[in-house]
Amino acid sequence: MTVIALVALVIAASSVTVPAAPVPTVPRARRSHRRAPWWLPAVVASLGLGVAGCAAAAAPEPVTGVALVAVLALTVLAAVAGGAAVVPAVFHLSRRRPEPGDDSADDDRPVLRGGLVIGTLERIAVVVSILAGWPEGIAVVLAVKGLARYPELRDPRASEYFIIGTFTSVLWALAAGGVGAGLAN
Repeated sequence: MTVIALVALVIAASSVTVPAAPVPTVPRARRSHRRAPWWLPAVVASLGLGVAGCAAAAAPEPVTGVALVAVLALTVLAAVAGGAAVVPAVFHLSRRRPEPGDDSADDDRPVLRGGLVIGTLERIAVVVSILAGWPEGIAVVLAVKGLARYPELRDPRASEYFIIGTFTSVLWALAAGGVGAGLAN
């Protein structure tokens, strides 16, 4: 079961390498027929992490030695790379669709700058906190992020974007960390 979990973590971590069309940020004008659908990397990451979680739950004993190092490294990679596939997909799914004549619909301007880098660092900090057995670290990460972003959250779009992105990113990192902790402990 450990081998299955490791392979599934590799799949979850490599989901961002699926040659898919970019996640749409504006209403679709035309489709690219040479690439997989935009949602495929998120689905691959989710399935990989789900299979890894099932295999971790069925593992008879904790991993040790080189396998433990592989589990820890792949868990962090799955948290970071899988989150990079899942978060944009969730943003797209939560996006308001314009009604005819509605000028208040979302546009394609970035709402918060640095989201990709901050989200990556956030997922690393959360998954390392879980793997280290220090779940209180998640509260520290969220507090620091909230204080750092506070001045930008006055815009209603920014606050919605912040909440959706943070919840998705943290939940993904928690899931990956749970798989890694399940295999390691």
